Amino acid sequence: MGVTTLEKRYILALDQGTTSSRAILFDESAQAVGLAQLPFHQHYPQPGHVEHDALEIWQTQRQAMQDCLKNAGIRPEQVAAIGITNQRETTVIWDRATGEPIGPAIVWQCRRTAERCDELVRQGHAEQIQRKTGLVVDAYFSATKAEWMLNQSPELRERASRGELLLGTIDSWLLFQLSGKRLHLTDVTNASRTMLFNIHTLDWDDELLELFGIPRAMLPEVQPSSHLYGVTDSDVFGAEVPLAGIAGDQQAALFGQGCFQPGMAKNTYGTGCFLLMNTGELPIASTHGLLTTIGWQIGSDVTYALEGSVFIGGAGVQWLRDELGLIQDAAETEALAYSVPDANGVYLVPAFTGLGAPYWDPYARGTIWGLTRGANRAHLARACLEAIAYQTRDVLEAMEIDSGMQVRRLLVDGGAVQNRFLMEFQADLLGLTVVRPEHYESTARGAAFLAGLAVGYWSGLEALTELIGTKATLFPHEMDEERREALYGGWKHAANLSRGWLIKKN
Repeated sequence: MGVTTLEKRYILALDQGTTSSRAILFDESAQAVGLAQLPFHQHYPQPGHVEHDALEIWQTQRQAMQDCLKNAGIRPEQVAAIGITNQRETTVIWDRATGEPIGPAIVWQCRRTAERCDELVRQGHAEQIQRKTGLVVDAYFSATKAEWMLNQSPELRERASRGELLLGTIDSWLLFQLSGKRLHLTDVTNASRTMLFNIHTLDWDDELLELFGIPRAMLPEVQPSSHLYGVTDSDVFGAEVPLAGIAGDQQAALFGQGCFQPGMAKNTYGTGCFLLMNTGELPIASTHGLLTTIGWQIGSDVTYALEGSVFIGGAGVQWLRDELGLIQDAAETEALAYSVPDANGVYLVPAFTGLGAPYWDPYARGTIWGLTRGANRAHLARACLEAIAYQTRDVLEAMEIDSGMQVRRLLVDGGAVQNRFLMEFQADLLGLTVVRPEHYESTARGAAFLAGLAVGYWSGLEALTELIGTKATLFPHEMDEERREALYGGWKHAANLSRGWLIKKN
């Protein structure tokens, strides 16, 4: 049955994250009217190795999609378009004919190719890679993950060169499945995170493909972030619905926060923390370990961004809960942090998988400094939250220097922004106002916006700016500068002591 003219229509955002698959339904006023979320398993086969089951990702995402529509009482025919946002850099290789993965997906957090990255730097490839891709050479990105997967057997490389195997990030994997195995596409934001894509020519780079031994035949076609890619398979979704928006999760959040003007910045507090600044139509090269990346593309217009990545944000709180057993629920950290006047000189450096920007040290490891007999679990919980804010300041300072732009207010989103202590401490540590929007679903909303624009559901950026609205909670800074700088100085000392741990150990 088709859609009658009296029925409302909606945009469905698929938000495939590192620990869960979510589906959120938005109406014309950009309000979330339906939501479903399913977790999936994390696999750690060796220290520093992180894997996902790509089929489980697809199954949980499909179930979340179905549950979301059912919970909202919406039929598939009422969905005007679908937008996809995804954990970035996580890499999947699968069989074109069967749709079966050749092995586990290698997750963005995985450090198994750190030594290969060191080798690339020693061989003198770092400058060329950064110039072309805007990225530093690091195991974080997809290229060395894909190379590692193909190196597992000569047969895989032969099949890849014949186009029998497909390579993609999670957006491509989901699009392939949603379309009934018809579409093998990605968008510029995800492509720009692979270390294989030239962000200036907007194409896969032949020299880099040769360097990593990646056949072009297995790569997805690259499209704008807001674009009609195709439709869902009716057997998969229940109707043929336009697939019309794709953006990596952090770029989607930048777009969903309405950071449409150069100099606007947002920080997402999730498993990791990701701070992005809109730098306009020209890419800005970083000299402080930041990434130059693509924010989005609409039509032929490309918007670039600077990005700093903090690998362990909310995951540090999960560690307190799951591994140490200090808390039963992440929300407990707020009351614990408030229960003590300070962290008692304790600094927790959560470098469980190395340190991201601006350090880029895969050999750093998690450390706790400043412990005394009087340190207790409240101090540890507070130090864990403070570490998120310290790492954010590391990134923001580097970003302002590289861009020559001063951030006036920091827009925030992600699950951890519900923690009032963290938001207040972040504002104090940065010496600026932190702005928490009324609705936290910036990432999913960004994907919905991109899809809606492609099918005319919303008219343009001005209309989106009005929808985002002005309702927000403001966290002004109150800490005096002397204390702020003393605390931050202690953090810099702790972070530097944590660097090169594996090298020193060996």
